[in-house]
Amino acid sequence: MNNDYNIFWGIIFIYFLGLFLCVMIPSEANAATEVNTTTNSESDVKSKGRTVVISPPPSAISPSIGGSSSDICTSGVSGAIQTQILGVSTGETVRDENCERLKISKTLYDMGMKVAAVSVLCQDRRVYDAMGMAGTPCPFLGEIGTAAAKKWKANPELIPEPIILETKQDVRERQGWIASGTVTLAMLLFLL
Repeated sequence: MNNDYNIFWGIIFIYFLGLFLCVMIPSEANAATEVNTTTNSESDVKSKGRTVVISPPPSAISPSIGGSSSDICTSGVSGAIQTQILGVSTGETVRDENCERLKISKTLYDMGMKVAAVSVLCQDRRVYDAMGMAGTPCPFLGEIGTAAAKKWKANPELIPEPIILETKQDVRERQGWIASGTVTLAMLLFLL
């Protein structure tokens, strides 16, 4: 039995010694390991690139001219032209003298000054001619009726200039010149 007892304790001892060696030796070996690494590298890089920028075409935008309302007698006019290189835009307000004349006349009439209101309208040759054809000539320096008609005949240089109305042919010719000028300008700008 003593022999069995020694064998039993020998096996236990060998088992714990093996366990001890398996657990302790690798951890001490890892703790004591030192790794020195030296790396040398060289690289020669050649690269070639091409950048393509895709952008929207340039645009000349006509300005918005806010001069047209019912209270003021102006209207807005604007325009723009654009080529691949150069763009131009412009705008302005245009004064409407006939609108001004009507507003002034209405204001005078509303104030009770009917002769003055008619006198303002008579500055337009069309109104002057219409009043004469109706048998009620335009007022002349405070005179009305036949007395005014006599004074107008005595002073023809004060009669408003006649308005020459455009014919269809005049409009066509003007539009032709504008079109040819626009095409010429566009070709010149295209050559830039």
